[in-house]
Amino acid sequence: MKLATFEVDGRERIGVVKDDAIVDLSGDDLPTGMIELITRWPTLKDRVSRIAQNTKPRYQIGDVHLLAPVPRPQKILAIGLNYADHIAESGAATPERQIWFSKLPNAVNGPYDAIQMPKASSAIDYEAELVFIIGKRCRHVVAEKAPEVIFGYAAGNDISVRDWQFHTPQWLIGKSFDSHAPFGPWIVTADEIGDPHALGIRCLVNGETRQSSNTKNLVFNCFDQIAYLSQAMTLEPGDVVFTGTPGGVGQSMKPPKLLKSGDTVRVEIDRIGFLSAKMVPED
Repeated sequence: MKLATFEVDGRERIGVVKDDAIVDLSGDDLPTGMIELITRWPTLKDRVSRIAQNTKPRYQIGDVHLLAPVPRPQKILAIGLNYADHIAESGAATPERQIWFSKLPNAVNGPYDAIQMPKASSAIDYEAELVFIIGKRCRHVVAEKAPEVIFGYAAGNDISVRDWQFHTPQWLIGKSFDSHAPFGPWIVTADEIGDPHALGIRCLVNGETRQSSNTKNLVFNCFDQIAYLSQAMTLEPGDVVFTGTPGGVGQSMKPPKLLKSGDTVRVEIDRIGFLSAKMVPED
């Protein structure tokens, strides 16, 4: 299933995406938010599936405002240097251990919402990424069991303010500007994706392909990531994980091709969907 969070008539709702329409899940004692739906999914999955099959969609996607599928995640975790070609273009050595940083919740942005060009910098870059969403509260998960705790997958763009990213050894501030963590356009449940390590991933800027790879090229795959993270912290339903970006980022081009106001950035992942956003000056 494809599960979305959307806004209509000033109200936030959740629903099931069917082609170009949405079956509204409001009412009937169902959760009103995505995190609660994810938490209760084992007991609600069959019911939601029946509703999706037997209910006529209430809204066309073009008539609603799609939000990030988890609008207020407790954690947004992101791994760096996780595709060989991106490592090479960065001039870095292949990491022996996973390199993790956070993006803060203020950075969450809808899949088609404008992305801010901040007043503080003009060194703004794109990073197309597969995103997964945690489905169960868990700790100390071995890689072989990791598929059991992934609820689903989305596309993401780890927008990066490059000069601020390297003000300090910690990347957090340069990765957490407002609107710089768009993901979606919905969550495709894990059972529908199957193997997440066979998905084409692309980023286009104004129609020009800048990144083109496949998730089979991840250095540390999704399951390895969960095994590593869950040794350190309890992962909660609705936590969002950005899994790394392939080569082709703007700062590594010769000359660099960083984003400008007015650019349109599109991230595509096979079998999931796409994000598309215009770069606009910070208000």
